[in-house]
Formats: sequence, C-alpha cells, structure tokens
Amino acid sequence: MAMKLKPLNQQVMVITGASSGIGLATAFAAAEKGARLVLAARNENALRDITEEINNNGGQAIYVAADVGFQQDVQRIADAALSYYGGFDTWVNDAGVSIYGRLDEVTDEDNRRLFDTNFWGVVYGSLVAAMHMRQRGGAIINIGSELSDLGIPMQGMYAASKHAVKGFTDSLRIELEEEGAPISVTLIKPAGINTPYPDHAKNYTGHKLTLPPPVYEPEEVAKAILYAATHHKRDIMVGGGGKLMSLTQKLAPGLMDVANETFMTDQQLLDEPAQHHEGALHRPGEGGRIHGRIKDTMKTSLYTRAVTNPMITGAVVAAAGAAALALANKNRNKQAKDRNVRRVEVVEAVGIVETVPGNPPQDRNSDRDYPGRIAPPPAHPL
Repeated sequence: MAMKLKPLNQQVMVITGASSGIGLATAFAAAEKGARLVLAARNENALRDITEEINNNGGQAIYVAADVGFQQDVQRIADAALSYYGGFDTWVNDAGVSIYGRLDEVTDEDNRRLFDTNFWGVVYGSLVAAMHMRQRGGAIINIGSELSDLGIPMQGMYAASKHAVKGFTDSLRIELEEEGAPISVTLIKPAGINTPYPDHAKNYTGHKLTLPPPVYEPEEVAKAILYAATHHKRDIMVGGGGKLMSLTQKLAPGLMDVANETFMTDQQLLDEPAQHHEGALHRPGEGGRIHGRIKDTMKTSLYTRAVTNPMITGAVVAAAGAAALALANKNRNKQAKDRNVRRVEVVEAVGIVETVPGNPPQDRNSDRDYPGRIAPPPAHPL
C-alpha cells in the first residue's frame, strides 16, 4: 500500500508527554495548524487546563491522564482516540524523564522507572499505533536524543534508554517497510532543549542541574515533529550542535570521549545547591510550562531548517565539520574561563560561532503551577 500522509488540518494527532516542554509546544503548534489532538501525560490538572485553552482558542483537543510506562494506560490513549475521533493519523511518543547521577550511584528502582517511561513507553505507543495504522496509514514519531548516538557522564542511563529507543525505532521501521505497511517511522533527535527537563530529572548531585550549550528552544523540535507528521523522513536531528557531536562521535569517537571526560560533567551542574532531588521520575512534575530556566539559548537551528528543506541540505552538511571544530574550541575556552552558561550563537550554514548577549524566553505558561497526581481516566471529555 502506498504511503500518503495527510495535511495537518486533516489529521488526528496523539501526543504523549503533552503537559510540558516539547510535548506541550507540539500540541500548541499542531492545534494552530488545525490538527485534532489527543493529549496524554500523568498530570491531569495540567492536561485539563491545556485542553481547555486549546479548545477556547478554536482548536479541538481531548486528554487522557495516563502513565506510558504501563501498557494498559497506553491502550486507553488509543481507545480514547478511536472512541472520540474514530482513529488517529500521527502518534508522537514524547514522554520522557532523566536522572543525573553516576552509574554506580543510581538505584535499580530508579533505572527501571526511567526505562519504563523512556523506552517501554515508546514501545507500547509505537506498537499500538502500528496496529491501527497498518490499514489506514499514518506516522509514528519517536523522540530520541543526541544521546541516541553517544554517551556522556552523569546521564548514563538516560543515554542508554535513548540508544534503546533508536534501536527499536530503526527495527520497527524496517519491519513495517518489509511488510509494505503505509506507515512512516521517524526518530527525532533533539540536542539540548530549553524545557523543564533539568527540573524534572531525579538529581543525585548536590547541584542545581542544567544542560551543556548550545541549547535550543522547544519550538524547533515542535516544527520538526510537525514536518515528520506530513513528510516521510527517517530521522531528524534538531540542533546543529547535536549533529556536530554525533558526527564527531562517528568520525573520531576517542576524541569525543576525551571531550566528554574533560568538560561534560561540569557543564551539567551549576554552582547552586540542588532544590528538588526527586524530580518527576516517580510522580508527575510541574505541568503547563513549555520553556526551562536557561536564559541564553538559540532561538532557531539553521541546520534543522536546512534538513527539512532538501534544496539547501547539502551546503549545510558540508559546513558541519568546520562548525564542529569551532564549537569545540569555543566550549573549551568558555569552560576554562567560567562555568556560567552564556549564549552561544552557532551560524551553522557557514560554520561561524559567535557569543552574543541573550534574553530569557518569554513563556506564556511560565507562571502556572499545577500539583501533579496520577489519576484514573477523566470523566470529561472521555
């Protein structure tokens, strides 16, 4: 059967992890394009408010309070889409959480909980989506990471889970193509993204957590997800910085190891005391917030814009090597001078790296604070 993806304004889209960060940015962006939405997360209070906001602004959305680490919860998400909309066209597996801590410090219980969400949630969502789409077609979009391609200290088990997501997604794609199913399977690999991710991570350190630069805004990932919902694309890296790290890992893995050993631990920790050690690993975190607390970020990724526009892909990829060297040197110098995060502006198309003043992103939902809880399926709307 030939693969044909619908325009967004004709689609029903399921998004897990929709209560904050990338999932929430994608929900708002998809609603603006006319997609009908099924939003899922553990935080029912946040989902209720987000759904109400979308519907009040002329969109169409329903929500299901669910924990993707449980197969029966994922099935409830699919059942809600079937009951309310008669089916779905795109399924986005976005739910995820991290742990900051050395591998010999983290408990088995925490590691298994992380894999339940990051890996098994993707597996359950992908398989239930594929079962439905085999006859009608559609897109399965799984959120991996730049750490699907390499490992770093302090987030070793998160990196392992994202490697597993990549292996599963690639294998699923091959099997579906082998049987001729009209299903597009895309792996999205974001670089560091300015979401509440560090706040939601379980923290084994004594420090407040952050992300190493360059850090991009979540709207860039949302754009890539919507592109994959309407175009058959194998994978998309979001952020030229992530692409350069992945490229260096492939071409010079020993060099990448040395760089990560030297700089990566310090670039993930701030000189401030930790505030929330438990994070959102075992319970819902703060919902309703798209952006994180990193002030100096890159608003767009020219690299990602290029790879979603085939006319200019070649020129940007050709410049990646030069940009990789410039970025690595810049980060070494920056780390040696001070540990405060500054804005790193990467002009990826020509391999130029600049440091420029930045302003904190304005998040229309940043003042919202929802107490999270795991709840049964809501009485309204389903």
